[in-house]
Amino acid sequence: MHIQTLILGAGAAGMMAAAHAGPGVVIIDHAKAPGEKIRISGGGRCNFTNMGTTHAQFLSQNPHFAKSALKRYTQWDFINLVSDYGIAWHEKTLGQLFCDETAKDIVAMLRSEMDKAGAQLWLNTAISNIAHDGTHFSATLTRDGRDTQITATNLVVATGGKSIPKMGATGLAYQFADHFGLGVITPRPGLVPLTFSDDKFKPLAGVATPARITANGTSFDEALLFTHRGLSGPAILQASSYWHEGDPITVNVIPAADLFDKLRGARETSGKKALTNILSMHLPARLIDFLKDDMNLTGNIADQSDARLQAICDALSAWPLLPSGSEGYRTAEVTLGGVNTDGLSSKTMEAKSVPGLYFIGEAVDVTGWLGGYNFQWAWSSGWAAGQAIRNTRK
Repeated sequence: MHIQTLILGAGAAGMMAAAHAGPGVVIIDHAKAPGEKIRISGGGRCNFTNMGTTHAQFLSQNPHFAKSALKRYTQWDFINLVSDYGIAWHEKTLGQLFCDETAKDIVAMLRSEMDKAGAQLWLNTAISNIAHDGTHFSATLTRDGRDTQITATNLVVATGGKSIPKMGATGLAYQFADHFGLGVITPRPGLVPLTFSDDKFKPLAGVATPARITANGTSFDEALLFTHRGLSGPAILQASSYWHEGDPITVNVIPAADLFDKLRGARETSGKKALTNILSMHLPARLIDFLKDDMNLTGNIADQSDARLQAICDALSAWPLLPSGSEGYRTAEVTLGGVNTDGLSSKTMEAKSVPGLYFIGEAVDVTGWLGGYNFQWAWSSGWAAGQAIRNTRK
């Protein structure tokens, strides 16, 4: 059986590519249904893009690689597509857009786009014996216990990264990259909770507070959540992509508060109150109770000099911590690293050394911040590859 294009992976990037690659597309996936990561994302409502998307929100060894695809297929293009299908959406915070009803609407939209393009979807399908003879790709596809020998002019690898292995993530794209001689930037978990081996934050499990988290010079101001195993919440997930094992982080639990002036005011009006009681008016009481011994939060507010109040504020705004590790791929929302962009065209996502071979989405060494950016990369990179394949036929 010969086809024009074989796409591996019916996730966000793969389905987007299938919708734009023109006639003769077969898209395969080992799962029972397409778009499973889309379906579970955003609490089931899919944070499908971010209104503030630029290349600046992406990590890569080549920080400029994502520019071309993101500029040619923007967040506004995808928003228009969603609106054309009558899918209601809303902005939650910081430019993050979610479906009003269900993430399944996005999957159904992409299925419809694929159907209009004439793409075939093969689920519960495995691939083996892949090869390239300089002109065509060949492979064995196995589904329902039957083997189909297939050849294709183009091969698009959209199998994602290693994150969330319980959904079948394996890092298969890296094996294909190695097979065809492309480099791979060592993968690691991204957008992932950080852990502490001494369970030091167990007493604070469930406490949340606004915070600024800094890792290797990059800071994020969002919510911090204490867990039985360590730290989570949007601020930690964001910073985790910049953190490496063995590095410290800095936690500022008063990022927006002029706490020093508030404490001085309380000293004048409520001098007999305990310092911890005053602090608990501005921060979670359980957090203050947890910190009171380490930061020597004793005495009444009236007993504290300006210098002492400033020292307390400094400690609360620069709390150094040393995570022992992360939750790993089990809970990581994305995989950092991936197929080295040096071997790919930023315009088409095609391998420079193997004509007709494309890598898109999370498989590539392009990783976005939390907040819809990684889906936008899937849409943009999938569109870029699809357009390149379609235009090659003309």
